[in-house]
Amino acid sequence: MTYKAPLKDMLFNIQHLARIEQIAQLPGFEDAGFDTAQAVLEECAKFSEGVLAPLNWEGDKNPSSFHAGVVTTTPGFKEAFKQYVEGGWQGLQHPAEFGGQNLPKTIGTACGEMLNSANMSFALCPMLTDGATEALLTAGSPELNAVYLDKMISGQWTGTMNLTEPQAGSDLAAVRSRAEPQPDGTYKVFGTKIYITYGEHDMAENIVHLVLARVTGAPEGVKGISLFVVPKFLVNADGTLGERNDVHCVSIEHKLGIKASPTAVLQFGDHGGATGYLVGEENRGLEYMFIMMNAARYAVGVQGIAIAERAYQKAVSFAKDRVQSRPVDGSIKASAAIIHHPDVRRMLMTMRAYTEGCRAMASVAAAAYDASHNHPDADTRQQNLAFYEFLVPLVKGYSTEMSQEVASLGVQVHGGMGFIEETGAAQYYRDAKILTIYEGTTAIQANDLVGRKTARDGGQIAKGIAAQIEATQAELLASGSADALAVARRLDAARQAFVDVVEFVAANTRTRPNAVFSGSVPYLMLAGNLIAGWQLARSLLVAQAQLAQGDDAAFMQAKITTARFYADHLLTKAPGMRDSIIEGADSVTALALDAF
Repeated sequence: MTYKAPLKDMLFNIQHLARIEQIAQLPGFEDAGFDTAQAVLEECAKFSEGVLAPLNWEGDKNPSSFHAGVVTTTPGFKEAFKQYVEGGWQGLQHPAEFGGQNLPKTIGTACGEMLNSANMSFALCPMLTDGATEALLTAGSPELNAVYLDKMISGQWTGTMNLTEPQAGSDLAAVRSRAEPQPDGTYKVFGTKIYITYGEHDMAENIVHLVLARVTGAPEGVKGISLFVVPKFLVNADGTLGERNDVHCVSIEHKLGIKASPTAVLQFGDHGGATGYLVGEENRGLEYMFIMMNAARYAVGVQGIAIAERAYQKAVSFAKDRVQSRPVDGSIKASAAIIHHPDVRRMLMTMRAYTEGCRAMASVAAAAYDASHNHPDADTRQQNLAFYEFLVPLVKGYSTEMSQEVASLGVQVHGGMGFIEETGAAQYYRDAKILTIYEGTTAIQANDLVGRKTARDGGQIAKGIAAQIEATQAELLASGSADALAVARRLDAARQAFVDVVEFVAANTRTRPNAVFSGSVPYLMLAGNLIAGWQLARSLLVAQAQLAQGDDAAFMQAKITTARFYADHLLTKAPGMRDSIIEGADSVTALALDAF
């Protein structure tokens, strides 16, 4: 089954939920209205469907390979990347002064989903380059940026992020890579970095590694970490490539999924030291790297939506073709396609509702990001930034956990055939697993939600979001339709559960940290469930209005039906999650350690 980009749903979100015409009023985005969004998405769909999607299964069967320090990507990847670069896709969201197109994140997010649905292993390379670019735009010196940014934004060079070491996973305080200052202002970098996505490959002429390391004599812990640009090839004064730097790939990992994406072990400094260039100031590296990490966390959430969409399309296609058993209502007197069976319909609706809810949440978050960077009013920028930052762990955590459930359901819809690799459903299940792990596990996202996003301000931002949800409830009640009233009732119960948990977190994080953090992931899942459900409730209101005007009746009715299903079957989980968080905290840590 081939991938078909869900353009109607993406454009619906961009127009009605993210409100692209308002974004087009912001300075710098004047040419980025709905017509531009539609044109860009249609072109991205052509590339994703026609070039990348056919390589996805090939990459799973014939992954990247390593021999004598050289990584060779899956056949077809190098040629596809050349087309990606020639199409200008790497520079979509980046500044025009460095050769980018300066389009809003609201448009870029939809393109990112399509690329990842079509071929997540491929899309990881430009995703990491985007993150490295953001870090340099924020913290790089004019001199450093003049050397690297235009080449990275064009796609001529790619970028990586180098955090993890054998002894330092999520605990970056344990980073041991070191950097020795040199008389010419450069540094010699030494150390080992693991799990480096596209740390070595054959698709671009240079790779720009962003590396965390400690300058000689730096403080212990995270306060002593600095950030360096360490290119694969040094760059001459005239911008041409010079000699090979002392950074080498010593192996690549053999993985459960995303097999075509080379995950490298990189060795820095085995032959005298890798030349590195300081980004910003010494000992502020983790601060700068968080720019890249936050961009990547949001992007990984979009990957979850992308995989869910691909799994859903695959399952629907199979369910329409697979003939097995008679319908229980007797409507067909012979064996029928399994899509006629109620439980298969339940699974497909669950897949659809999760995916559309998370897509809507990500689209609204992207619009807030755009306003937070480009709105002329400082207070409005700050409000949108707070909203966006609250949503980042939800987009990352909830959407990726969702993708696993959706991909699993995709296998289930296929039955025994889903367990057979040749059908393709299993690849999405395997690929989805990494999403809850890299760029911070779901628990790390939940810790961020508890500590930085809820406890720090006493839950004020969270309660402000709850107030916005209550306003949507009022609109649903005023609408008066049976679907709107049902969704309003479910949304109210979920919102009340959310507010109760926010108050519990704000009141107990300092005095009862174990109790709060025992329920941190359930809190994230409750919050993500609510926000996604809220956006589908907003979708229902828009779809009802559009339906009344006679606009695309089939699509609008499907929107209403999906929102109603989400409310009846997914939002209803929220009150139970509230109870487990607030009333079940003690039982999480009650069992004696030696009883495990």
